[in-house]
Amino acid sequence: MTIHIKWILLCCLLNNILYPQFSNGQVRLPRLVSDSMILQRDAHIKIWGWAKPREKVRIQFMDKSYYATTSDQGRWEVRLSPAHAGGPYDMKITASNSIYLKNILIGDVWVCSGQSNMVIPMERVRYRYPGDIEHCTNTFIRQFIVPDTYDYYVFRDDVRSGTWTPVTPESILPFSAVGYFFAKTLYEKYHIPIGIIKTCVGGSPIEAWMSSASLKTFPSILKEIDKYRDSAYLNPIKKSNASLKSDWFKKIREQDKGFSPGQVPWFEPAFDDSSWPIMTIPGFWRDDKSGPINGVVWFRKEFDVPVSMTGKLARLWLGRIVDSDSVYLNGTFVGTTGYQYPPRIYEIPSKILKPGKNILVVRIINTSGLGGFIKDKPYKIQVNSDSVVLTGTWKYQVGASSEPLNLLNISNYQPCGLFNGMIAPILDYGIKGVLWYQGESNTSRPLEYQQLFPTLIEDWRRAWKQSAFPFIYVQLPNFMSRKEYPSESNWAELREAQLKTLAVPNTAMAVTIELGEWNDIHPLNKKDVGKRLALAAQKLVYGDRNVTASGPIYQSKKLEGNKIVISFDHADGGLVAKGDPALKSFAIAGSDRKFVWARAMIRGKHVIVWNDQVPNPVFVRYAWADNPGDANLYNQAGLPASPFQTH
Repeated sequence: MTIHIKWILLCCLLNNILYPQFSNGQVRLPRLVSDSMILQRDAHIKIWGWAKPREKVRIQFMDKSYYATTSDQGRWEVRLSPAHAGGPYDMKITASNSIYLKNILIGDVWVCSGQSNMVIPMERVRYRYPGDIEHCTNTFIRQFIVPDTYDYYVFRDDVRSGTWTPVTPESILPFSAVGYFFAKTLYEKYHIPIGIIKTCVGGSPIEAWMSSASLKTFPSILKEIDKYRDSAYLNPIKKSNASLKSDWFKKIREQDKGFSPGQVPWFEPAFDDSSWPIMTIPGFWRDDKSGPINGVVWFRKEFDVPVSMTGKLARLWLGRIVDSDSVYLNGTFVGTTGYQYPPRIYEIPSKILKPGKNILVVRIINTSGLGGFIKDKPYKIQVNSDSVVLTGTWKYQVGASSEPLNLLNISNYQPCGLFNGMIAPILDYGIKGVLWYQGESNTSRPLEYQQLFPTLIEDWRRAWKQSAFPFIYVQLPNFMSRKEYPSESNWAELREAQLKTLAVPNTAMAVTIELGEWNDIHPLNKKDVGKRLALAAQKLVYGDRNVTASGPIYQSKKLEGNKIVISFDHADGGLVAKGDPALKSFAIAGSDRKFVWARAMIRGKHVIVWNDQVPNPVFVRYAWADNPGDANLYNQAGLPASPFQTH
C-alpha cells in the first residue's frame, strides 16, 4: 500500500513538472481568451487552451456546444461557428473544472504593431486632445496590451499578462493613440465593435518582429540571432553595461556640487546664484562658451507671477530636455523624466506658486552627445488661459562633469526576439488585419528595408494562417532640420521602400509627410494618423467606394522637351497646391543626378516639372528629404502626395 501511494505521488509530481499548466487538472486559457474579449466576426474563430492530457473539454457559446479532447501534451482547441457583430455574450468552458467568460463582443480585431509611434499612449497626448478623453466612453472599443517580451530560443505560447479593457476616461490613457483614433473613426461610421491588440515596442527594428525562418535570405541578420542565443557572449556584456551605468551615475551624484554637504542645495530659493553665467533657453549648452559637457548641469530661472495665477492648480511646460531632468519650483520637487523623448509637462499643486518672485530650478543629466533644451517647444507656466513664458535668459552652472557614458552596443530587440515573444503567442487569435507604424529604427539601412518589409508581411500572413489579411501601414512623417538644397536622405529612401511595398497585395499606406515635428521623433498629432489609417481601411477592407483613402501616388513620367510630366494615381478630383499657389519641394536632375530645385505646375491630374538650367532632364524627386517642410501637393480630398523619385 505504501509503495502504491508513493508511486501515485511520484506520477503526480512528474506530471506537474512536465506539464505545470495542468497541475490539479485545471483547464487553463490563454490570457487573450478572457472576459470582455472581442472575437472576430464572420469567421471560424479558434478558442484554445490547456488541460490534462486526453481530457474532454466542452465550450458553450451563443446557444451552441463545442467539444474537444486534449492532446498528449494537454492542448485543446475548437473552432466557433461564424457570427455577426454583436454582443455581449457569455462563454462557459468545462473540463474537470469550469471557467465562465463574460461580456464578450463580436466585431473586428486589429493588431497594432511596430515601434514607439504606435506605442505612444493617449496619456502622452492628453493635453492635445482633452475633449477626446473626457468624452470617450465606449464599451464597444477595447484594447489588449501585449507586455514587452523577447525570446531568441522558442515561440512563447502565451503572454505574461494582459486584459481586455473597454474605453472609459479612466482606462483610456494606456491605449495606443494611433490605434484608438483608428478604432474610434471606424466605430463611428460602422458601429461595429473594434478590438485592438497593442503589441509594439519603442526603438524596435523590423527584423525583431520577423521569424527566424523568414530571415533565411538575410544571412547577416541571422548571424545576430546566433550571437544573442549565446549566453556566454550576451551575459558578460549585460553585466558590464549594468556596472558601467551604475558606476557612472553614482560618480556624478557623488561629485555633484549642487548637493555638496554643508552648503545650501542649488535647488533652494535661498541659494545665491549671482555669480552664475547666463544662457538663453531653449538651446544646447554646447553652443554656449561652456562647450560640450556630459554629466550634470543646473539651471535656475527667476520669474514673476501675478496674484490671479496663484492658489490654483498650475501646469509647467518644459518642452523636451536631453537627457533627463529633475525639476524644483520654489524649493519643492515637482517632477522628473528619465529620458529625452517625452514632453515635460508637470502638474503644480495650488500652494506652490507665489505672487511675485518665483524660482524654477532644473537639474539636467546628459550622458552623451548634446545636452539642453529642445527649441520650438513650449516653455511656460500655465494656469487656465493665463501663462508666464519661461524662454529667455536662465542662470546655469555645471554640477559635475564626466566622460560620456559609453555602453557596449547591445539591444533586447534583436532579430526574431519580439516575433517569438509578442507575435507567436497571439497567432491563434482571429484578426481582421494589421496596423503597422515602424521604420525609424531602420533608417540607417533603407535599401535593406525594401526586402525586409514585404518579407515581414508575407511572414505574418503565413504564420497567422489567415491568407492575405489586410496590412495597413504608416509612411514615416517629416523629421529633423530642413535642408536648404536638395540632398540625399535615408528617411526619404525608407519612405520610398514603404511606397514600393504597396505592390504587395491587400496593403494600404497612410501618408503622414506633414504630420511630423522637426524636433521630435514622436510627433503628437496621432489623431490624423489614426484617421488616415481608418480611411485606408474603409476603402481596402470595408469596401466603401465613396471614400478617398489616399493622396496622390506617383504613377509614371513622360518627357516633353525640357520638362517632365508626372502622372499620379489617387488624384481624385484633380491636384491642388495647398497653402501656396506654387508647388514646392520638387527637384530635377539630368543623367548626372545632380538635383536642383525645380518649378512645377499642375495640369489636371498631372504635374509638369522643369528648371531651365537642366535642358535634358531625366529624374524628378518630390519631398525627398528628412523633413520636406514645404511639400504641398495634395488631392481635392485634402490628402498629401507621397514623396517619390522617378527612375
